[in-house]
Amino acid sequence: MFAVVGCLAAVWGATGCGNDNEYNPPGANARVGPVLIRYAHLAEPPDGPWETGDDVPFYAWFFNQGQRSDRLLGAETTVARSVDIVTADGAVRGPVALPTGKLVELEKGQVHLQLRGLRQQIRGGEFVWITLRFERAGEIALQVHSQIPTYVDDDATDVPGLTSPSPQ
Repeated sequence: MFAVVGCLAAVWGATGCGNDNEYNPPGANARVGPVLIRYAHLAEPPDGPWETGDDVPFYAWFFNQGQRSDRLLGAETTVARSVDIVTADGAVRGPVALPTGKLVELEKGQVHLQLRGLRQQIRGGEFVWITLRFERAGEIALQVHSQIPTYVDDDATDVPGLTSPSPQ
């Protein structure tokens, strides 16, 4: 009896049961070695799907739980010509340092990854495979989500995948 109650308490504590502020974040979550990867996703398509030839921002958070620093060296995917680590203005830069015990956010307006020259159309809600390469932790392939558009523009009702808002 005590073992069952203890297990249930551990599960509730780990999952946050009963917490009114629960949040299910978007994106892929994974671990490679001591590096945690959170919220890995492609940016929301701006006006319909990402088209062949487009450059697409890829965002993720990293937390290195290891005893030694690591670096994100790069990434690759079959759906784009290349994947670059870029600055906020899109200029290519070198690897991203992942110091121990620090959260590193690759986000809009900051350093992030950029899929260059899409080889296929990608709609909001679709998934693509991207392999991340780290100096010490190694490689990991993630199935990454393209964010679903969170708005519908009145002029975008003819775009596949978007629906017109209901009349009021």
